[in-house]
This record gives sequence, structure tokens and C-alpha cells, in this order.
Amino acid sequence: MTTTKTSKPAPPEAAVQADAHWAAKMERLRQRALAETTFVICDDQEVRSRYQRARRNHDLAQDYLNAHPDDEEARQQAGTAAAEYVQAKTAYDEASIPLRFRALPRLAFEGLLKTHAPSEKEAEEGRQWADSFPAALIAAASVDGMTEDEARDLLDAWSLAEANAMFNAAYSVQDTTRADVGKG
Repeated sequence: MTTTKTSKPAPPEAAVQADAHWAAKMERLRQRALAETTFVICDDQEVRSRYQRARRNHDLAQDYLNAHPDDEEARQQAGTAAAEYVQAKTAYDEASIPLRFRALPRLAFEGLLKTHAPSEKEAEEGRQWADSFPAALIAAASVDGMTEDEARDLLDAWSLAEANAMFNAAYSVQDTTRADVGKG
């Protein structure tokens, strides 16, 4: 006897009765994109500092204007701060190298952890994964198409802080949640 497997199981009857839009809700849940993050590298400290300062000044000027909407001087200062921010952001974007990372589906991430499990010796040393895991995760999570060899090259060549920052960007997006649990 041959059985056919349906691609979408029928929703539970109780769920349908409680929520007539269950099928639409499930479709939306299935269509969700995985979380992404961008790791930005800017080697020009002057450009980076100017951008951070301009962003902070813009935010402060906008907050003040929101609190004092009738203050014409605040409006002018917010306009000046906005223009300076746009210029600084443009320079920062031109000087920066963005690397984008996307969360992996749970089973893919668990498989990667399993593939790069620590050896007995590494586990005894308290390591959570093999030395090969950081480059493998960076490559697997890279939206830009970075290979494992390229990731390993960068991790080996960069300072410890910068290598850790890139790994943390690829790793932390795996732990990103966009859900709230609580009373509705």
C-alpha cells in the first residue's frame, strides 16, 4: 500500500475554530525571512568619528525639536544637523565595507555545530566547538558569498578583537529573536 504525503498538513480543527484565518496565519509564518545583520568595517577613524558625532548631534537636535516644535532656532539647528549627518553618512558609507550575515535555519545551524563539534581534548579544555567552526559559520551565514577559506584567511590575518567581532556578528544573528512572548 502506497501512501502519499501532503506538503501542508491540515490545521487542527480547534485552531481553525478559534482562528478562522489559521491558514493565512500559517502561510505568513512560513514565509518569514530569517533575521539578518550587517557588520560594518571602517578603517578611517576620522570618517567614522565624524559620522558617529553627526548621528549623535542629529538625534539630539531632532529630540529637542520634537520637544519644542515651535522653537524656530531648534528647527534651524535640526536642519543643519540633518545636513551634516547626510554628508557624514555618505562619507562613512563610501569608506566602509559592509558584510551581511543571515540566521541559518535551526536544523542547518545544529548540523554545523555537530559537524564542527570539539574533539575530546578541546571539550576537556572547555571549548564549545572545533577551531574550524568560526570560519564555517561565517561562510554559511554570509549573504555576500564569503567562502570558508576567505573567512579563515580574514580570521587569521585580523586582530583578535576584529576577528571576534566578525564571528560575533555571524553568531549573534543565529540568536536573534523577533518574537514577543506574553499576554496578548
